[in-house]
Parts: sequence; structure tokens; C-alpha cells
Amino acid sequence: MESIFKPKFFSLLKNGIPRKQIVSDMMAGIVVGIVALPLAIAFAVASGVSPEKGLITAVVAGFLISVFGGSRVQIGGPTGAFIVIVYGIVEKYGVDGLVISTVMAGVILVIFGLLKLGMLLRFFPHPLIVGFTSGIAVVIFSTQVKDALGLSIEKVPSEFIHKWKVYFYSINTINPYAVAIVIATILITLFSTRLIKKVPGSFIAIILISVVVHIAKIPVTTIESFFGTIPDSFSFTPLSFDLANIPVYVAPALTIALLGGIESLLSAVVADGMISGNHRSNTELIAQGIANIVTPFFGGIPATGAIARTATNVKNGGRTPVAGIAHALTLLLIMLFFGQWAKLIPMSCLAGVLIVVAYNMSEWRTFVSILRGSFFDVIVLLSTFLLTILVDITVAIEVGVVLSALLFMKRMADIGGSLPDSIDSDLIDNYSDLPEDISIYEIAGPLFFASAKEYAETIKRIGFRCKVMIIRMRHVPFIDSTGLMNFKEVINILNNSGVKVVLSGVNQLVHRDFEKNGLVDMIGESSIKTSFDEAVKYSKSLL
Repeated sequence: MESIFKPKFFSLLKNGIPRKQIVSDMMAGIVVGIVALPLAIAFAVASGVSPEKGLITAVVAGFLISVFGGSRVQIGGPTGAFIVIVYGIVEKYGVDGLVISTVMAGVILVIFGLLKLGMLLRFFPHPLIVGFTSGIAVVIFSTQVKDALGLSIEKVPSEFIHKWKVYFYSINTINPYAVAIVIATILITLFSTRLIKKVPGSFIAIILISVVVHIAKIPVTTIESFFGTIPDSFSFTPLSFDLANIPVYVAPALTIALLGGIESLLSAVVADGMISGNHRSNTELIAQGIANIVTPFFGGIPATGAIARTATNVKNGGRTPVAGIAHALTLLLIMLFFGQWAKLIPMSCLAGVLIVVAYNMSEWRTFVSILRGSFFDVIVLLSTFLLTILVDITVAIEVGVVLSALLFMKRMADIGGSLPDSIDSDLIDNYSDLPEDISIYEIAGPLFFASAKEYAETIKRIGFRCKVMIIRMRHVPFIDSTGLMNFKEVINILNNSGVKVVLSGVNQLVHRDFEKNGLVDMIGESSIKTSFDEAVKYSKSLL
């Protein structure tokens, strides 16, 4: 059990956290708490539940994920990715059904961690992750059109196409004040940080616009007119459910667990790249499970690691879980002492905040770059994207994984005739005459989604011990989008650490992919050699 569940917080406490770092973490936590405030409220409202449920989730789940998690800097709470799922569950099973599904999802996540399934994220190709993330962004945007335009619609359909039909037929009920508020919110959110860097734009927008709407008595829907007052406290509430109905909630629970696991580990991986760290994936899954088991008892909704808030934490100096704990305590104090004023926030203002969130989630630049790449990656990307929008995110992930595996087998079959029957006898050469500052690593086989992370970690580990690293790629027949992403990431880390990377034996197909994705510019054409001897001579000249 010790090797599976080892929270970073307790490991760091054991070794001692410098007082200067604690102060830095607390300041970062306060900033992240302010960032999380409007998002927590907006995510809850968009999910079809009352605003305080988002705040409770950010406080309780955020605290537990930081204390028990496997990442130094992960920030947990409600996220945009869950809006689609939570809204669907509430519509079909009610809030009680959501509570039971969330607790069950937490149990599933703990089981995932105990079974050491944390490393399975490597089997999710990059196009699949971009596909469903971009799909979720489109769905989030579509859910905000009613409030953004102030449309008079009693009930918005959950299906994507039907939803837009209703919007179209109700277009004559647009509220110009709501439209103006949305535009103002977006502009303030995007541009206010140029003037006030430490305070998030969404927070400034909500404060300013709520005050103006209240004083000027502008006729738009607010949280108060839609939900009533927001409670300034929360308490433990025992669950009440019928055991006979448990099988009904297995499907929604599995959906929450899958998305929660994927998003939390993805966020942890992104954070690792920012701080040059290594998270404990199984511990992270167990922590996410604990958070989702406990939070519903206080009135919360599903939680996971939040990429944007985690990145904000790192950029503001957070380096230990103390920052995540400070973020949760900041939100708790705001909820207890200032929560009553949140009822004045216009719904159209929250819609503006969520439209910005949807835009940031869309990853449209990455989406476009994948469309320019391999035909196989394009199929996975578009299939996952369209299924997320039109069907269901669980179906999208299942189809994406199966499709990726089938296309990979097809790709291997296509290149089978061009691969050597056996590995050359000189695969492992005698490098003893090389200077100590030059390291050699050989990649044997395709650099694709299932192997990319492992190769990247090994290259990074070896690279930190030298000044020049030669990566032999004579046996790499192709590289997919996931491989490219991981390869670029590790080369960037090594370059920033002063390690020069030299490639040898890159075939024309792989070289073309490198050019398309900017990797040649990153390394430099002079550092890509056709033969190993040329690579060695060039590496010696760099010392």
C-alpha cells in the first residue's frame, strides 16, 4: 500500500518546507482562490445546480486533493469539462442521483489507483484528448447562448442540435442589455490583466458589472432572480438512497470517474512540464477518489484537477500543496463572509466568463496543427470531437481508444514490408571512447501514443546527466501527434537546462513531420544528421 498511496504533501512535510516557500505558496493560493471564485460559481450554474455547490466543491475537494494528491501543485475543484456530464445527470436522475453517482465515481477512482491504473493515460493519444476537450468547449459555449443573449426560453433541450433549433426560433427575444454585459465581461476578462496583473480578469469583470447592474437596476436575470439567495454556510448531510437503484447509477458514475481520472492526470502531466517534476499518478487517482466520495456529503458536485488553475498556481510561485490548501481556505473565507453578495451577479456575466473558458479549452491552434498532420490522427481527432458534441463524451472516448488501436495496427501493417527482419547487430554499440559529457539514447520502434511518455521520461532522465545528447532514430518508422508533443516537450526542457540535442538516422517521413510541427526549428537543421558518425563528430565540436 505504501508504494501506491504516497501523498506529496506528507513527503514534503517530512523533508521540511522552507518558510520562504510556504509564504510564496500561500500568496499563490490566495490568487488562485480569487481566480477560482467566479469559475466555481459559473461551472455550478452551467451544470444546472445552485451556485453554492460550486463553491463547496472548490473548498472541500480542493482541500482534499491538495492534502492527499500525488502532485506538488495540482489545484482541484469543479471544472468546465464536467458541465456537460453533470447537466445530463441532473436532468435525468435529479440532484440526488448526481450525489450518488459522484460518490460511486469516487469509489471507482480509488479502485483505479489501488489497481495501479494511473499510467494508463499514456494509452490515450493526443488527438483523442484534444478531440474531446475541443468538443466539450463547443458544448459549453452552446449551453451559454441563452444567458448570453438573454433569450426567453423556459427549458433548453440537452441535445446539441435541438438546442440550437430552440435558440434560432427564440432569436426575436434577445435582451440587448444581456448582450452588452457579455461583451463587456469578455473584454474586461481578456484585457484587464494588462493593467492589473495579480487579479484575474474574470473576478474584476464580475465585481464591476454586478455593481453597475445593481446600481443602475439594469433589467437582466441575476443569480438571485434565478436561484434565490446563496447560503453562507454548509454542513454534513448523510446520504439516503435505495440499494436496489444502485445499478442505475453505474453508467453515470463510470463516466464521471473516467473523465475525472483523465483530466486530473492530464493536469498533473502539464504541471510536471512546468516545474520539471514528477507526479505520483496512482496517488493522484486515489486522492481524486477521496475528494469525490467526501464532497457530495457537504453538497458538492464532481471535482477533478483543473489545468488552468494549476497553471495559475505555478505561474504565481506555488510549488507545494500548501498553495492548494491556501486556495481552498481563501474560498471558504470568501463564501462565509462575502457569499451573500454573489446573488447580485448577472447570469449574462457568468455566460461571458464561461465563453472565455470555452475558448481557452478549445485548443484550436493544436486542433488545426493536428488537422495538418497524419491522416490517422485526423480520423481520431474528428471522430472524438464530433461524438463528444453530438452523442456523449464516454462514447467519444471509447470509440477514440478503439479507433486509435485499429489505426495503429493498420499503420504498422503498412510499414511492415519496409522494416528490417531483425535489429542490426550494432544496435548496442561500444560508446566507451566518447567523452563523458556526451550521452547516447536509441529509440527502436515507432514513437507513438503508447510509448511516447516512457521514451520522453527516459530521454529527460539521461539528458540531465550530460551536455550533449545524441538520440538515434534509425529504427523509428513513424511518429504520431502524441509522440511529437512529448518529444517537443522533453527537448524544450533539455534546451532550457543547457543540454544540446543531436538527432541521427531520421528518415524522410519523420523528418517531414518534424518540419511541419516546428521541431526542426527548435533543434536546428544542423543538429539532425543522417549518420551516427556525423552526429558524434558534431557533438564533439559542441563541447
